[in-house]
Amino acid sequence: MEKRVPVTRMNVSASGFVSCLNRLSPGRWIPALAAIVLAGCATSLPPPPTEPALPSPAPTSEAVTLKPSPSLGLRAPVVPSGRLTNIQSGEAGARSVATLAAPADLWERIRRGFAMPDLNNELVQNQEQWYASRPDYIGRMTERSRKYMFHIVEELERRNMPTELALLPFIESAFNPQAVSHAKAAGMWQFMPATGKDFDLKQNIFRDDRRDVLASTRAALDYLQMLHGMFNDWHLALAAYNWGQGSVKRAIERNGKKGLPTGYEDITTPQETRMYVPKLQAVKNIVANPAAFNAKLPVIENHPFFDTVAITRDIDVALAARLAEVSEADFRALNPSIHRPVILAAGTPHILLPWDNASVFQRNVQFHIGPLATWTAWAVPSHMRTSDIARKVGMSEPELRTLNNIPPRMLVRAGSTLLVPRPHAQGNEVPGHLADNAQLQLQPEVVLVRRTIKARKGENLSAVAKRMGVSAQDMAQWNKLAASAVLKAGQPLAVYTPRVASAQGKTKQAVAKKGRTSVAPAQKRKSSSSPTKKSRK
Repeated sequence: MEKRVPVTRMNVSASGFVSCLNRLSPGRWIPALAAIVLAGCATSLPPPPTEPALPSPAPTSEAVTLKPSPSLGLRAPVVPSGRLTNIQSGEAGARSVATLAAPADLWERIRRGFAMPDLNNELVQNQEQWYASRPDYIGRMTERSRKYMFHIVEELERRNMPTELALLPFIESAFNPQAVSHAKAAGMWQFMPATGKDFDLKQNIFRDDRRDVLASTRAALDYLQMLHGMFNDWHLALAAYNWGQGSVKRAIERNGKKGLPTGYEDITTPQETRMYVPKLQAVKNIVANPAAFNAKLPVIENHPFFDTVAITRDIDVALAARLAEVSEADFRALNPSIHRPVILAAGTPHILLPWDNASVFQRNVQFHIGPLATWTAWAVPSHMRTSDIARKVGMSEPELRTLNNIPPRMLVRAGSTLLVPRPHAQGNEVPGHLADNAQLQLQPEVVLVRRTIKARKGENLSAVAKRMGVSAQDMAQWNKLAASAVLKAGQPLAVYTPRVASAQGKTKQAVAKKGRTSVAPAQKRKSSSSPTKKSRK
């Protein structure tokens, strides 16, 4: 039979118990207290004889510690490092108690995470009035944000960053991932091409990660964290996000040399940067209290809008949308980085789909019969005209140029990558080096323009050819003369010199280099004005 060791109950006075605890360090008296309670020790004065003492609770097999979850919108409690102080009379109900209930509304979760100091000035009030007077604009922005907001808030909380930053795309792009500025900044977070490359956002003919929901959010938060670490001030970090960290640093240094304050409101900035933080503050104030501004925010539920689905084979965008049972417009709204009508698995290993449609897509792909992709990437082996490429790949020239954004009268340089129809017999997927690094390089076509010149006294064909910068062989062919023919002074001669056609429809006369073989007259092409490039929103 198992031998049981009896537990001795001790009667300790209250003063003696406190004295005992005071000899322990703050970090050790809590475990000591727990051990005494679990051992069944009596640590309080004996109860009145008329009321029998309640039995001590039975010890549990293991202790469970509840930690606030970022997904619940809660922040970890701050534990003081010094000695704990006694709670005074009336203070027990004054301490705030964190709730474990997750907010059903994502807006409330965002409000709980506000952590930036508020800006309160006339610029903020002007921006509040501007937004409040445009409820339709607020409605369109906030409705558009419902697809992306949950993911952004999750990432901010995971990094312990202020949730005000989830509202920044309202200022940058009105939450439009296809937005492009006049300065060529693109995407929801408005990355410039060079800055995007600095933060590993790939930009090629098949995709632009500045528009990608996951990649651009990751890059934007990386950038903002870096700027905050540089300036230790969120308002200055935001100014640097808009104006550039070098510009903000120089503005701070100028104020410092003059003995002036160096805060966001103190430094001299361009008008756009001066209005940048007030705009964000105004949107923050509206989100914090919509009723005060007569604004109505659409309900955004506190759960993911989309799911990530792996792609292992190239697939047409139209087919992917159909297999996911969503419209192509909705598909592109979640996958805005895709430039072309095909998704290359080597470069885009996953797509985003509405949460309930992810499993639908995977099921339908599994049972799909037939090819998934009708397009492929083709590396141009040498400098080629678009007409020659179109014949080679079985397309019309206008279709080839439209699909690959090639202006008229442009040569495609060797090494460029084009999107072309996929041969039915081809089963291989586009390799990673093409999917990741595909670029299109163009140069103007050269067309020959006929001119009539006159031979000078004592000149032969070779001398004329040298003077005009063409070959003697070409001169002889163009004028149907022997290379050794004797010329008379003033004798008219035909010569063909190149005229370079630019993409803007302008032409520039150029003289061919010495010894360069020119295109025969039969290969001349008529010149026509070129349409201007399409403007981008």
